[in-house]
Amino acid sequence: MDQQVTEPATATQPSVHLLSDYAPIVGQPEIDELWMLARALPGRSVKMVNSTAVGGGVAEILNRVVPLFKEVGLAMQWDVITGGEAFFSVTKAFHNALHGMAYEDRPEWKEIFLATNEENRKRMSFGDSFVVIHDPQPLPLVAAREGKNNHWLWRCHIDLSQPNERVWNFLRPFVEKFDASFISSAAFTHPLAIPQFLVAPTIDPLAEKNRELEPEFIDSVLQRFGIDKRRPIVTQVSRFDRLKDPLGVIHAYKLVKRYVDCQLVLAGGGASDDPEGSLVFAEVQEAAKGDKDIFLLNLPPWSHLEVNALQRASTIVVQKSLREGFGLTVTEALWKKKPVVASAVGGILRQVLHKVTGMLVHSVEGCAYQIRYLLSNPQLAKRLGEAGHDHVKENFLITHTLKNYLVVFLLLEKHSH
Repeated sequence: MDQQVTEPATATQPSVHLLSDYAPIVGQPEIDELWMLARALPGRSVKMVNSTAVGGGVAEILNRVVPLFKEVGLAMQWDVITGGEAFFSVTKAFHNALHGMAYEDRPEWKEIFLATNEENRKRMSFGDSFVVIHDPQPLPLVAAREGKNNHWLWRCHIDLSQPNERVWNFLRPFVEKFDASFISSAAFTHPLAIPQFLVAPTIDPLAEKNRELEPEFIDSVLQRFGIDKRRPIVTQVSRFDRLKDPLGVIHAYKLVKRYVDCQLVLAGGGASDDPEGSLVFAEVQEAAKGDKDIFLLNLPPWSHLEVNALQRASTIVVQKSLREGFGLTVTEALWKKKPVVASAVGGILRQVLHKVTGMLVHSVEGCAYQIRYLLSNPQLAKRLGEAGHDHVKENFLITHTLKNYLVVFLLLEKHSH
């Protein structure tokens, strides 16, 4: 059963929280430390640049962290580059290639990539104290730093452990024009002429996607989509992207279903900078055809409450990525104390500690085995979920993002004097 969702369950504006609201979760000393770090950067400004305002983890993080930067006194701007279908087809190909996937170069691609970035550079200003460029799409904007004495950082959210060498060799000279880079996992490091800081992406525990929900609301979301709350629910929340391997999830579910009754929910959507989403969704529809216990939910970017409810209603949450930058959907599930079965790739390895905070897998068959095992061992599943929640609390909440940025900003300023 597939459904296209057009309206959110509750039409609300994104809530804005103060740092003090996080004190009951992370402790007042953590909040005091953030204010102390910010006071050492009086009058500084920050510009964040990425390729999409909605859809995907980068936009979600920026939506939550920008107000916190402003609260602690740093002038903050968030700009989004623009480009046509050809540009985003190129950047999608680059993205997949950097993840180590198949790549077929086309002569015009580099020209399109550079020309579109040059158009964006001409319309944007870069006079801020700190400029943070996110991911490969806006990398050539670093040309705008010439003649300026401000600080530039590249924030890489993708898995660079096995990049296509042709694409990486093309992009690396741009990277090395920055003062430093942020990476999500130590495995993503490559020899570079600039410092590399290990900084994990994070979630906002107070956001609509992660806050506590009333049981009645969760039940209403399940009822709306026709999901039976009395039977086990296995869920993957991800963009409909081949790197997220939704077809592999369906295969694993079918293997489990031979032995254990369960339902599968594939909930996701697309991003404005990903032109392949509709094609992948069609492939998933074809694979799920005829199974009334597979629920394909094509959700718009504002469906945070629905995603929250689906994760909280799930018996097990899966993330069977073939490649993964970090996997914030794993972070979200762990925060909700859900047992997670996930591929041993990318930043997932920082989150899922095998048999401690979840189960790591390397194949469709392994994924099916661990799902079946946890469905048959609910006490173990409960222990994994609780340990996962504690792991996220200690390492992957939004206050950590703010702290990491402030510390690196201070280090760059100190180094430049």
